[in-house]
Amino acid sequence: QVQLVESGGGLVQAGGSLRLSCAASRSILSIYVMGWYRQAPGNQRELVAWISTDGNPNYADFAKGRFTISRDNAKNTVYLEMNSLKPEDTAIYYCYARLVHTETRSWGQGTQVTVSS
Repeated sequence: QVQLVESGGGLVQAGGSLRLSCAASRSILSIYVMGWYRQAPGNQRELVAWISTDGNPNYADFAKGRFTISRDNAKNTVYLEMNSLKPEDTAIYYCYARLVHTETRSWGQGTQVTVSS
């Protein structure tokens, strides 16, 4: 199972930007779909974005036009660039890796994103 470590969270004002990173402990090339979920206090965990093994990105409606997911297979790292942040984006953001053709997932420990108004 792959281990994942997120970084890049923090406190930012509304309208600002953050870039989250998720480093995997092993090669993610061609075998792992990678993505991000988030969970705000009192809310269920929700999907933010995911990226296929060949680099095709997919986004939740709230993320379209503001967030960009990308992957660098050579560095075993996935990124989430977040722009035009809003207070409602405040949450813990979790990276995950799903082994292709399975439902087996690995999760990171999460990184806190706080957007002040």
